[in-house]
Amino acid sequence: MSQLRWRKSSFSEGHTDTCVELAADSIGTPHLRESDDPEVVISPAPAALSAFLRAARAGEFDRLGG
Repeated sequence: MSQLRWRKSSFSEGHTDTCVELAADSIGTPHLRESDDPEVVISPAPAALSAFLRAARAGEFDRLGG
């Protein structure tokens, strides 16, 4: 996992320790981690991640934060 190129959202600029970061390995498997706990990595199925991202873009989780 240390050779993955992690990316975070441009919305996270200036907030380096509270970000969700994404990376893909050489075969395209997605990986996610929180920048404040980089040792914990989850690797969802690509279809599950796509469905989650579609829902997030559609605002389906907007009320979860309060």
